[in-house]
Amino acid sequence: MTPTSARTPRATATRFAAAAFAGLMLLCLPAGATAAAAGAATPPGLSCHTGKHHNDPYTGFALCKNNGRATQTFWVHLVCGWAPDVDGNRVTLRPGQSGQSTAHCGALGTGIGKIEVRP
Repeated sequence: MTPTSARTPRATATRFAAAAFAGLMLLCLPAGATAAAAGAATPPGLSCHTGKHHNDPYTGFALCKNNGRATQTFWVHLVCGWAPDVDGNRVTLRPGQSGQSTAHCGALGTGIGKIEVRP
């Protein structure tokens, strides 16, 4: 008979706890850890600048100018990690006008992962 090495209950419990802890740490990483505030394609006729507020990383904005010949409406859309995604105020611009839409992610989330401009 060949001897077998049986793991003690304590060793098995320690390995299980270590694996559970590693899995929990992976879940705690922010959703946008690598690509924070990368904007989506801007709607045609608008030129936009997006970003996070310098004093509040949970507040995002889209500052747009209507370069087209027709009136356009836009708003900022924030992807907020663990908190629900949010839309900012709708802004209607006549040709040549500029305006800003802002939104705020919930405090229980992981912050802004992505900022988009929606038509």
